[in-house]
Amino acid sequence: MNRLIGRLPKIGIRPVIDGRELGVRESLEDQCMDMAKAAAKLIEEHLRFPSGERVECVIADTTIGGVADAAACADKFKREGVEVSLTVTPCWCYGTEVMDTDPLMPKAVWGFNGTERPGAVYLAAALAGYSQKGLPAFGIYGREVQDAGDMRIPKDVEEKLLRFAKAGLAVAQMKGKSYLSIGYSSMGIAGSMVDVNFLQDYFGIRAEFVESVEILRRIDEGIYDEEEFEKALKWTKANCREGKDYNSPDAQKSAEVKDKEWEKVVKMTLICRDLMVGNPKLKEKGFGEEAKGRNAITGGFQGQRQWTDYQPNADFTESILNSSFDWNGIRQAFVFATENDCLNAVSMLFGHLLTNTAQLFSDVRTYWSPESVERVTGKKLTGIAKDGIIHLINSGSTTLDATAQQSDADGNPTMKPYWEITEAEVEQCLAHTKWPAAIGEYFRGGGFSSQFKTRGSMPLTMCRINLVKGLGPVLQIVEGWSVELPEDIHSILDERTNPTWPTTWFVPRTTGKGFFKDAYSVMAKWGANHGAISYGHIGADLIALAALLRIPVNMHNVAEDDIFRPSAWAAFGENLESADYNACANYGPLYGFKS
Repeated sequence: MNRLIGRLPKIGIRPVIDGRELGVRESLEDQCMDMAKAAAKLIEEHLRFPSGERVECVIADTTIGGVADAAACADKFKREGVEVSLTVTPCWCYGTEVMDTDPLMPKAVWGFNGTERPGAVYLAAALAGYSQKGLPAFGIYGREVQDAGDMRIPKDVEEKLLRFAKAGLAVAQMKGKSYLSIGYSSMGIAGSMVDVNFLQDYFGIRAEFVESVEILRRIDEGIYDEEEFEKALKWTKANCREGKDYNSPDAQKSAEVKDKEWEKVVKMTLICRDLMVGNPKLKEKGFGEEAKGRNAITGGFQGQRQWTDYQPNADFTESILNSSFDWNGIRQAFVFATENDCLNAVSMLFGHLLTNTAQLFSDVRTYWSPESVERVTGKKLTGIAKDGIIHLINSGSTTLDATAQQSDADGNPTMKPYWEITEAEVEQCLAHTKWPAAIGEYFRGGGFSSQFKTRGSMPLTMCRINLVKGLGPVLQIVEGWSVELPEDIHSILDERTNPTWPTTWFVPRTTGKGFFKDAYSVMAKWGANHGAISYGHIGADLIALAALLRIPVNMHNVAEDDIFRPSAWAAFGENLESADYNACANYGPLYGFKS
């Protein structure tokens, strides 16, 4: 169930119609309303929220033939909690009279491609009106002509309807929620310097700041559920195996000290979760304020170095929160960034809202060329890895789902929405993860890092928002695959960096030119030290979402035919990249004020 405050957004479907009565309107009523019902059926059958609930559509009480009908529809949508607008029609309508004029609501128009009535003519007129009014809207129009009575939704239309719906719902789910910053800037990482105006202007997200000493206060004063702590500690001891201690013998800690650290990191996990979304159990203990949480849809933990120089690191906390399961069973993953990298947290949030799955947080650590691999290991890379690989690795927030021990219907490795994950798959994810003691040189306060390697060959999409002074935010997108290296190659390469951390070997899809000339070029053009990685090839969905938020995409390897943006983008030039930049600059951030 939804753990955040606020109703889940609904999609409003607006069947618009030619308003001329005494024959015209009456002849179109059934076809127009059936079109709305077909769209609603498609969306409700295919889409769910990350919390598991099915997406709900609200259809206007009547077809919309003019201003009065449009106002009645808008009033109903407001009462019903509609936050995404889809207009559908098979015919000519009175353009601006029937349009949705809410400037903050993501909107699309589907014009039926049929010859009996000019649905395409209305679509063009409506999109022109939206553009003229500064209200960008997605235009949906099938490639093939259909007969008037054919209520089947063609595959190309279906794809665009669902892509728009997912992107629009992602926008709506972020609005009014919080980013929880526990601590602040980590080791001078720019992404952890949380920009409150950026969050508000582009996503409608408020920034909430809690100093990390609050975790110590809650531990010392018992502001957590002790009964759940005992349950969590028992589960952790049974399921989280300690790995090899890579510290020098004189630096290794005793079993007694490690036991205390396990207790503390479990408490940290409970407390960070409670800080994000609250916990009614705390009110029963007399901590009413703490019980409410921060309504955080995402967050991050500073950790290094002020915390980790004398307290256990949050690697366990981050890994468990970002996984689709814990001691309470299988549940929706959280989105929680290591080193409080807010920009990577929001990038992870994009993937989570679009796919409903857990997300990886990784350092984009090393490009390994085929020549370098052969020099170091004496072995050649083969298969999709033959032209080079990128080492994705991080001490904390890589979800345990990324062990890739979940399987689809054909037995292929995957990462699923939590409601599709089985207990047996959870057991496999845990069985393929070890927890070595943290390296003391990095983490003087101790702790435990997750250690595993991701199975191949999963389709993955890596993305990252970067802030550029004078330009604003830009989004990078790379589609590719995980690859499982032979153990005699993996172990040698992995041991050269911190072997206590989880590894994903990533091969981007390359084109032979530009930013995607080869894997090295992808690594060289990546804009930061971190990346957010989602299961599946979702680059086209990310592009649609970025357009709704007015964030230009400066790097992607998505096929041109799959790019879907509001129709107004075409007015900014034929080159898709420059048009995207110009359109985003023209409209400005969705919730901001254009200077």
